[in-house]
Amino acid sequence: MAEVKNVATRDSYGTALKELAAEGADNIVVLDADLSAATKTGIFQKEYPERHFNCGIAEANMVSVAAGLSTMGLVPFASSFAMFASGRAFEQIRNSIGYPHLNVKIGATHAGISVGEDGASHQCCEDFALMRAIPGMVVICPADDIEAQQAVKAAYKYEGPVYLRFGRLAVPVFHDESYKFEIGKGEVIKEGKDVTIIANGLMVAEAIEAGKMLAADGIDAEIINIATIKPLDEALVAASAKKTGRVITVEEHSIVGGLGEAVCACLSEKCPVPVKRIGVNDVFGHSGPAKDLLKQFGLSAENIVCVTKEFVK
Repeated sequence: MAEVKNVATRDSYGTALKELAAEGADNIVVLDADLSAATKTGIFQKEYPERHFNCGIAEANMVSVAAGLSTMGLVPFASSFAMFASGRAFEQIRNSIGYPHLNVKIGATHAGISVGEDGASHQCCEDFALMRAIPGMVVICPADDIEAQQAVKAAYKYEGPVYLRFGRLAVPVFHDESYKFEIGKGEVIKEGKDVTIIANGLMVAEAIEAGKMLAADGIDAEIINIATIKPLDEALVAASAKKTGRVITVEEHSIVGGLGEAVCACLSEKCPVPVKRIGVNDVFGHSGPAKDLLKQFGLSAENIVCVTKEFVK
């Protein structure tokens, strides 16, 4: 069996930007807030320095610059840590990008609890909620390297604002080259009949592992990857819920305002079934090794198994 490759989706972001430019996307420009080494936009900068702009530690200004560039026919990717890209620059994103519906892409890295040692000030678990609330904003959280690179390229082709969320922690690459990402479309990774587990980001790999563990105990879980939180693939969510009668959502985000709430809103109208939400339970994080923190906050295959077993009793 081939060894599973682990890649951080922030690396995928930088790689995809470089590949887009190499493939002829001459209108791409990349902005960063003095974090190009961390956000991996330095990969693009090395090849195309004249199209990379370091705006300094001034995220609100960076977003405003990106808005202006987009009105000149360019496609800006404004990049920073998720906490600062979505939080510090929220007003500028809302008023200068969302309201005029400009063609700006926001590349937000270092999201969620898995930022680890950087602690609560940098562990952004509110960005889904913030960005989902902006009218017309597309919100994407890819699960692995292949999906992340395709998501960046899909965002480039899409006309309008897109928020892309990437992680710091290296995660398993489970897609193969035949996979095709499409904005607004979910993915059935494994079919099942007893319960539906819906996840995104690095939680998809945990959900896949949980599915294997549950199968050993006789529980047949359907595993779904919802990379696009907005617009949500409501048809897929409702169809799976109708089939299994129970849904569990798993996200590296607060249970307030994220994937779980989006799924609950959909199902309350289209297919009311019991739902359990696994995520950060309305608390701040704290400093520590990423993998240890994920387990502590219940963002692990083992906890998904425990919740699922109790749920299907």
